[in-house]
Amino acid sequence: MRRPRSLALSLAAAVIAAGAALFAVSPASAATPSATFTKVSDWGSGWQGQYTITNGGTAALTSWKVEFDLPGGTSAGSYWDALLTTSGAHHTFTNREYNGRIPAGGSVTFGFVGSGPGAPAGCKLNGVSCSGGVTPTTPTTPPPSPPPTTTPPPSGTTPVAKNGQLRVCGRQLCNAQGRAIQLRGMSTHGLQWYSSCVTDTSLNVLANEWNADVVRLSMYIQEGGYETDPAGFTAKVNDYIEKATARGMYAIVDWHMLSPGDPNVNLSRAKTFFTAIAARHKNKTNILYEIANEPSDVHWSSIKSYADQLIPVIRAQDPDGVVLVGTEDWSSLGASGDGQGVSRILANPVNASNIMYTFHFYAASHDDYYLTTFRDAVAKLPMFVTEFGTQQATGDGPNDFTQAQKYLDLMAQNRVSWVNWNYSDDMRSGAVFTEGTCAAGAYSGTARLKPAGAWIRDRIRTPDDF
Repeated sequence: MRRPRSLALSLAAAVIAAGAALFAVSPASAATPSATFTKVSDWGSGWQGQYTITNGGTAALTSWKVEFDLPGGTSAGSYWDALLTTSGAHHTFTNREYNGRIPAGGSVTFGFVGSGPGAPAGCKLNGVSCSGGVTPTTPTTPPPSPPPTTTPPPSGTTPVAKNGQLRVCGRQLCNAQGRAIQLRGMSTHGLQWYSSCVTDTSLNVLANEWNADVVRLSMYIQEGGYETDPAGFTAKVNDYIEKATARGMYAIVDWHMLSPGDPNVNLSRAKTFFTAIAARHKNKTNILYEIANEPSDVHWSSIKSYADQLIPVIRAQDPDGVVLVGTEDWSSLGASGDGQGVSRILANPVNASNIMYTFHFYAASHDDYYLTTFRDAVAKLPMFVTEFGTQQATGDGPNDFTQAQKYLDLMAQNRVSWVNWNYSDDMRSGAVFTEGTCAAGAYSGTARLKPAGAWIRDRIRTPDDF
């Protein structure tokens, strides 16, 4: 359920710390700019690489270009904090608008996902050796790659069978093979009101007719939700996770805090709930944890403090699950407030890896100012749109499909995953089914869909690029 507000994005370029460097360029001169490559993690069929550009000179660099070759059988996939052009085996990374200037003594990093066993060779920084002009020493033979850190996903056709355990690679959501992917799906309405719309029949339709990759399980905390029956709602969420798992869909466990807007009010409850959920489902590969739906009327520092306390509780049970962190002003990344939410996150990110920040938008309320904020965030932070609608921020009113498509096009271009609000027969225009559909159990086909339902169904059904 929405309240008027704006959107924006969220953040945190979380780097996977899955092992020591497996390959590094030779030491750089202290007197000139240099670039050093490190394999941050390796899962057998692929790896995550990072370049650190250090300005050892006396004047600031105003731009940078790193180029290298990859051997046969090795290619570069998703990347972040740089722009990439490729010509055969030759790869050229240049700075983004926000990280081109490197003061004397300063450094910047960019990263990418590699597929195959090789590593960069013949590196040049701004046309000269990446070692800063020093004659490279012969690198020692790297140790053998460790065994994959994840079990290859099982064969099959479902989203989970194809992708397995997800992880955050730089700013992207990546599958078990290290490939950046985009998930698309639906959010339930509040489970205390519309659990009758989340049945075996409706989930079969969502998984098999709509071809959804993910379902978001929206469990309100107040408003007649979790606080009224913690054991009952925990059991309900457990049951829906099992149903999503049986259908090969990813499940977002949504701690749907709305009012009060300070997530710290419910920190103790959140620790209890997420401990129980993560302990039970830690061996599954399809769980994502959304720990704060829409914080409001609190500064980013309070949201970060909440996340820094709660994430270790989840990690103690499930070290691999992706965690989704809400942002300022109803998860608009501050766009509904002073518009500075992205910069505050960049200056003070959540102290954890394998996380993404959330952005929510409602197309009829959130104009190009919000879209621009979102675009800026996508370029700098790992983002996941865990809620959006084609109508007003109340979840009601006329649809603005043109504006909504602008957001979807941006998300498709950058492989930002999204979930639409909502999979119910609520009377508002944002509910996909007409009133009475859930009581009738008539989910199949398009006859019982509202205009927003028909529109979003078509976009979820577009073939995945896994």
